[in-house]
Amino acid sequence: MSYDRASVRQVLDRVKADKRAALTPAESKVLCDAYGIPLPREALAASAQDAARMAAEIGFPVVMKIVSPDILHKTDAGGVIVGVKTAAEAEQAYQTVVRSAAAYKPGAKIAGVQIQQMLTGGQEVIVGALTDPSFGKVVAFGLGGVLVEVLKDVTFRLAPATEADALSMIDGIAAAEILRGVRGAPPADRNAIARIIVAVSNLAADFPEITELDLNPVFARPDGAIAADVRILIDFAPPKERYRPSQEEILRAMNRIMQPDAVAVIGASPEDGKIGNSVMKNLINGGYQGAIYPIHPKVAEVLGQRAYKSVKDIPGPVDVAVFAIPAPLVAGALKECGEKQIPGAVLIPSGFAETGNVELQDQIVAVAREYNVRLMGPNIYGFYYTPKNLCATFCTPYDVKGKAALSSQSGGVGMAIIGFSRSAKMGVSAIVGLGNKSDIDEDDLLTFFEQDPNTQVVAMHVEDLKDGRSFAEVARRVSKKKPVIVLKAGRTAMGARAAQSHTAALAGNDRIYDDVLRQSGVVRAMSLNDMLEFARCLPILPTPKGENVLIITGAGGSGVLLSDACVDNGLKLMAMPPDLDAAFRKFIPPFGAAGNPVDITGGEPPTTYQNTIKLGLEDPRIHALILGYWHTIITPPMVFARLASEAIEEARARGIDKPVVASLVGDVEVEQACAYLFDHGIPAYAYTTEKPVAVLGAKYRWARSATLI
Repeated sequence: MSYDRASVRQVLDRVKADKRAALTPAESKVLCDAYGIPLPREALAASAQDAARMAAEIGFPVVMKIVSPDILHKTDAGGVIVGVKTAAEAEQAYQTVVRSAAAYKPGAKIAGVQIQQMLTGGQEVIVGALTDPSFGKVVAFGLGGVLVEVLKDVTFRLAPATEADALSMIDGIAAAEILRGVRGAPPADRNAIARIIVAVSNLAADFPEITELDLNPVFARPDGAIAADVRILIDFAPPKERYRPSQEEILRAMNRIMQPDAVAVIGASPEDGKIGNSVMKNLINGGYQGAIYPIHPKVAEVLGQRAYKSVKDIPGPVDVAVFAIPAPLVAGALKECGEKQIPGAVLIPSGFAETGNVELQDQIVAVAREYNVRLMGPNIYGFYYTPKNLCATFCTPYDVKGKAALSSQSGGVGMAIIGFSRSAKMGVSAIVGLGNKSDIDEDDLLTFFEQDPNTQVVAMHVEDLKDGRSFAEVARRVSKKKPVIVLKAGRTAMGARAAQSHTAALAGNDRIYDDVLRQSGVVRAMSLNDMLEFARCLPILPTPKGENVLIITGAGGSGVLLSDACVDNGLKLMAMPPDLDAAFRKFIPPFGAAGNPVDITGGEPPTTYQNTIKLGLEDPRIHALILGYWHTIITPPMVFARLASEAIEEARARGIDKPVVASLVGDVEVEQACAYLFDHGIPAYAYTTEKPVAVLGAKYRWARSATLI
């Protein structure tokens, strides 16, 4: 659709010249008309007599609203009267709203009273837009009306939104069923609502100075949708542009930083207990085969490696410099790295913005920009890249190689990642600390991991996204190829921001994060353990070929809990076809239960588990299996683990590769059985019915977002 941007620009230029922060109803109507957003018939009355005449021309009943640049929430000011039915009532209503407004805010400039066609029928919804600190322009949709901020049934997408985005928003609110029509009520015109959502998103995206926009309520009816009220707020201060190299520049630098052939350690030390000593030991003991150049002003060598007074004295090229010196010395050493044309600096030191020393952090960023050096950190533990045996960190070397790349914004969370990975024997390709994120952040890492053949899944602990829009754009691309898992910290601490529009008041920061991450194909983890388990399991779980999930369990109680977990994780329990039901009944006792879950009961021998698992694997209508084991003497835990892994491996050898997860309940022997199953590529968990289903649900969420099922 073509929009009349010139008319919008004329209005906004006039508002800017007047130094106003809000548009009048008449100005808002110009913007809506320019973008095809339907509004009711209206007029502006300057007197009670005007109100009576205009109301008659528009047609009763009408709504009357105070118009004042100083009063944004008209209802709170007693400045709205609905259902005005006669000319006499219109005169009286005019006087009432003017008096109420004057009492609410003495001295407020009163431009008049808006006379508006009263809309009836349909469901009240809200469509809005705002400027989010992380993601920029976002569009909102939800249940509207006077209870909008109480119900908070709203969803967000990045602006501009597509028609598909808009339709997904309509289906994504809790009250979506109301819009489809309930108890005989006709359904709302979804396409008309979608057109308004798209138009609002384009209007906000085309004009950055529009900071908040509300259409509330929008009456969604069977024959269309029309906005009853418009509120538009403006801020002409230009947003600070964030430094953003091109994808090619990012990849060129990140390849050298993450896969260096030569590493300098600035602050390398021969003394035990020094960070510079630990970094040197890790590089050497970790098996890194590239050149290692310790930088120290007073010693000739460190741990057998020749030392240099400055990186400028190193005879050959250097790909990355690891800093282990006090914060005040970083800027000077960084300048020398720039003069040496070293593309990356890993800044372990603390004492920058995290301690309030923003000026010092700004100083090192300025040096880095001048010399085109990318900064990782400061205030980090460093990073690992196992394909190069690279331990550029003061933590202990990590030697279990695998396909999961993990990052953390917090050093403490980084330690948890390292500890869990060791304990679970989870193979990793990389573990990266980001700290203050003065420069390199999550989208830089994603750009590297996207093309890294050693990485199959990326998991990230995030406290904030400095450029959420850039992250979303890269994540949307990467998640089509590899799962991207995000643990967003601080989700419960984020409340609705102070705002003058309903849309912004509804936009608790985490709500936007949740919707935009989902829009970008990201699998969100709600706890640290979930993030780690998803990173551990998603690479070993095959991608399902359909939605049908079957539970096979030896305990009815576990079956019920596993079923509940399936609902919680968006998994579809397969409706059992009669022929398959009969096939399962051949293997289970009469007092067992076919259907779904298949309950073989606890007293059955190993062959019952074996036969039912094989049947579940072989039937093509079943796309994923959840196994619920109950510890019995007849089928001990390790017997179950071996027979289950044998059945799955035999199926894989015949080209049948379905995702299978297992829940084992019983005495401590089930722990050994779970470890055995994990060693054979089957995610299995002791004492929990929730965790294996959550892992399977994460795999399904990724497969759906990547349009693989």
